[in-house]
Parts: sequence; structure tokens; C-alpha cells
Amino acid sequence: MRSVVQRVDRADIKVGGNRISGIEKGILVFLGIERGDRECDADYLVDKMIHLRIFSDGEGKMNLSLLDIQGEMLVVSQFTLLGDSRKGRRPSFTGAENPEGARPLYAYFIKKAQEKVKRCAEGEFQAMMSVELVNNGPVTLLLDSRKQF
Repeated sequence: MRSVVQRVDRADIKVGGNRISGIEKGILVFLGIERGDRECDADYLVDKMIHLRIFSDGEGKMNLSLLDIQGEMLVVSQFTLLGDSRKGRRPSFTGAENPEGARPLYAYFIKKAQEKVKRCAEGEFQAMMSVELVNNGPVTLLLDSRKQF
């Protein structure tokens, strides 16, 4: 399971020009589900994301987690994070889980996040979305459950 995590002041998702979801201060998570991923991958990433100390304390140092600031999380399914562009000019997405396999893991990830954070919003699975965000910092991190850095 691969993700891009961005610290945001706000983020919104639109489908067909209509706002369907959004958050205030917190993290925006683009989540790619890889073939072979399991619930333990989601558990690892949710736990890692909510405890990452990427928010500033009173002295301006990154010492606070999403839980510490009671921040919000917005999760967007993005299979293109699994794109392999090492050969040719068009990425291959064969490493991404098919929609039938990815949907339940995406739902599981959302459920686990909702159990732990103040508010977890989500995008629409398999929809063409417009994502608008105000990245704070900017702070952007890459997390991968198979490459536990």
C-alpha cells in the first residue's frame, strides 16, 4: 500500500463540479492499493500517519501528530501511485490491485482511520475527482507499507 501524505490547512474534493467532501487542518492522503496488500498494510499506514509528528508546536518545531492537534484526514483512492514508468513512456499499472480487490481494502482503511481521528472524510472510489488543497509548509511525505523506512 503506497501513499502520499500532505499537511494541509484545508482540502476539498469535487466530482462533476460539486463539492462532495473536504477537511480543515490535517492531512490529505492519496492512497494506492497494491496487488497482495492486506488489512495489516492498512493498519500499519493508518497508525503511521496519525502518529507522524509533522505539525508545529509552540516553538515552530515539527513535534505534534495529527492526534495531538485533533486534525482531520481526507483520503483519496489513487491507483496511479502504483504506476511503473521504468520502461517506455506510458506507465504500467499492473502492480495496482483491481477495483474489486481494492474497494474493500480502501473501505477498511477509511473505517480504521475513522475509529482513530477526529474526522476522516473520503473521496469517491473510482471517480474522476478535482482535488483542491492548501499545502502547509509544504510538507509532503511518501509512505509505503512494504518499504517501512
